[in-house]
Amino acid sequence: MRLTLLVTAFLMCPFVASAQTRSKAPSTDPELATMVKEISADSIKSHIQKMVSFGTRHALSDTVSTTKGIGAARRWVASKFVQFRKQSGANMTVELDPFEITPGRNARVPRRVTMKNVLGTLKGTDSYDDRVLLISGHLDSRASDVMDSVITAPGANDDASGVAVVLELARIMSKHKFPCTIIFMAVQGEEQGLLGARHMAEKLKTSKVNLIAMLNNDIVGNSIASETGDKNDKTVRIFSEMIPAAESDDDKKIRESLKSENDSRSRQLVRYVKEVGEPYTKGFTVTMNMRPDRFLRGGDHTPFLQNGFAAVRFTEYNENFNQQHQTLRTENGKEYGDLPKFVDYSYVANVAKLNLVTLASLAKAPNSPQNVKMKVNLDNMTYLTWEAPKTGPKPKGYNILLRETYQPFWGKKIFVTDLKAELPYSKDNFFFAVQSVGEKEFLSQAVMPVPAR
Repeated sequence: MRLTLLVTAFLMCPFVASAQTRSKAPSTDPELATMVKEISADSIKSHIQKMVSFGTRHALSDTVSTTKGIGAARRWVASKFVQFRKQSGANMTVELDPFEITPGRNARVPRRVTMKNVLGTLKGTDSYDDRVLLISGHLDSRASDVMDSVITAPGANDDASGVAVVLELARIMSKHKFPCTIIFMAVQGEEQGLLGARHMAEKLKTSKVNLIAMLNNDIVGNSIASETGDKNDKTVRIFSEMIPAAESDDDKKIRESLKSENDSRSRQLVRYVKEVGEPYTKGFTVTMNMRPDRFLRGGDHTPFLQNGFAAVRFTEYNENFNQQHQTLRTENGKEYGDLPKFVDYSYVANVAKLNLVTLASLAKAPNSPQNVKMKVNLDNMTYLTWEAPKTGPKPKGYNILLRETYQPFWGKKIFVTDLKAELPYSKDNFFFAVQSVGEKEFLSQAVMPVPAR
């Protein structure tokens, strides 16, 4: 259909200039709102305290004991997934996925060791929907000496807080059904070199799994900064890459032609989290940090980026380095160590809410439009075409997204039911994208167009 009426109405409205403002406040879905209300700070606290009780969860620690070490910790996480499955009758498989690390490959692993990721896979209800979503936190902990696998290393915030988010979402989301598959994962070996995440990312790539989003939660339980004492319990940082780590030569040519350095799939994923999540969190907000991770540091989303997946990292706004990677001690009246008493459990609960809404919204939305193209021509119109997704829920229509080139967030949306659009906006002045719109207004991730003659 032609967009004459829609464009006329659009032209009558001033373009939203503020980077933080949207053309229309997203509505909330009753089922998602109910799930969000179920997230419990007390439940998260109990998960964290249990993980701390294992003494250390160092990746090279005891695997035989039933009460101490990484082996006991990963079996406990698996038992929680099994418990959630039994309580809800969910179609969820639970596994300890082993992988072997040999000496020489990694300086932080001095002997041959078999590590195991813990996976709870909630199967999708639509056999034709091949999309997969993944949420992760790392189970292992450490003290000041990264090689000390015996000393007490509580790891309450780093990263029992992230695993607690994973467990809390598995507890709640296993009671519901989604068209596509969701993987809840606690990885081993992050502190020794992102080992569990690398194993999983390479496994999914080799198996050609259609992983559309990976949410990494690492250090999401503190609100007060060391050194400055600044407190921020209302904001979480989400890190995303700018230029894709796995960019092909063809992808590079397209990016350079569009000047779309700020529009990687991971960057679109952050925008998505902010848009769909914030209406459910009552003042708890997302800040889009425009770098892959903190300065000269990395996390479990990194191997997924390197294997071509859209992946982001959730991390508290203020880090307290007196608790992070510290051996338990008191010096000059200052207490060091990653203990449960330093965790802000309400803050973790708010991070969990953003994760839940993001996963549920993506799972219930149609797949993204395919083969989105923008005509290359010399005029002041913009011509877009695309194809409907081949699998998953059927879209009821599509949103054309627009933002001025200096803006970080999409400013305007135009809804259409056709597979093309003619817009009186110059491609020189705006960035464009297209997203699918499903029933109950669930939105897919946005797709940038490629040039087409």
